[in-house]
Amino acid sequence: MDYTGNRLVKVLVGQRRAGKSYLLRQIAKQMIDRGISPENIFYLNKEYLELDFVKTYSDLENLLIFYKKELQPKGKIYLFIDEIQNIDSWERFVNSHSQDFAEECELFISGSNSKMLSGELATLLSGRYVQFEIFPFSFAEFAGITGKEPSKQTYVEYLERGGLPELFALPNEETRRNYISAVKDTVLLRDIIQRQRVKDARLLEDIFIYLVNNASNLVSITNIVNYFKSKNRKTTYDTVSNYAGFIEDTFLLHKAERYDVRGKDTISGNCKYYVNDLSFKNLLYPGFGYGIGYKLENLAYLALRRMGFEVYVGTIRGKEVDFVAIKGDRKVYIQVAYLLADEQTLEREYAPLEMIPDHYEKILITMDDIQFPSRSGIVHSQMWNFNL
Repeated sequence: MDYTGNRLVKVLVGQRRAGKSYLLRQIAKQMIDRGISPENIFYLNKEYLELDFVKTYSDLENLLIFYKKELQPKGKIYLFIDEIQNIDSWERFVNSHSQDFAEECELFISGSNSKMLSGELATLLSGRYVQFEIFPFSFAEFAGITGKEPSKQTYVEYLERGGLPELFALPNEETRRNYISAVKDTVLLRDIIQRQRVKDARLLEDIFIYLVNNASNLVSITNIVNYFKSKNRKTTYDTVSNYAGFIEDTFLLHKAERYDVRGKDTISGNCKYYVNDLSFKNLLYPGFGYGIGYKLENLAYLALRRMGFEVYVGTIRGKEVDFVAIKGDRKVYIQVAYLLADEQTLEREYAPLEMIPDHYEKILITMDDIQFPSRSGIVHSQMWNFNL
């Protein structure tokens, strides 16, 4: 609630079913609890079938006019528009009401596409909106919901379960698998195939499967094209690049570019993808070989993003630093490993961090039962206690 009470447009973005609608309703409820009249809150969820008639910005404007006429709210009104990207030219509605200083109102909107505030609207609203990316539950939230103490065992359960809110209300693995499959199908069909007029729906899904099963691994668009060609699937670099970009735009996957630690700049070519929630991997494609180390790296990436860091994959003199996390003037180098089982593993995991010549924070995160002392300025953290 720290950002309310002003004319900034509040924008919640994130994957479908990650909890955006719940948060909007929670904000509205808190306002009512603070004494704001329910009649002053206009809430519309474009996912509801009853609101199918709201197809364009003018339909939305007419509905708002009808609301004002019928309820006659006194004073400031609060507009909550959920999944607003499903309304054609919604930008015109937002821009108009955010700039109308004769009207007392405050806007809260949500959407499931990372490009919804790119281009013209971002220019129009420059400096007049604040954006929040909504992720599935963090480990701390998982522990709180399940009523379990943060521990290694609880973290393993989190890693195997996933963090999408609805999963916690479902009774068994088969139901959860069907639910995750439905979420994936809905995003691919409604948010990509229909919106982007994708011609090869099967290729789109196969690219999603490929990226999920290669999450936390360095890949390139050329790798993916060659993979499909080896399976006698004809495609092009541009098609694969576009389809991967569409998937990334829906928040199902996140892309981390490579970062030259010495040159302090990003490197084009190979990159890594991380799944927005491990339930896609665990429930839909469990048969593919996928070590726990890759899952831990994926969760560490998501944790850093939740903390507000920009996250890159570091490289220094031929060695990989799992993450270079940057937020403002702060830079943190992070290595993730399952266990420091022997001297050889220990040396391999510490080596990339020890090669970095600057004095920014350096952290090694593992699932070891014991906490190791600092070494060469590198702090050891157990995964379930990791925080910055």
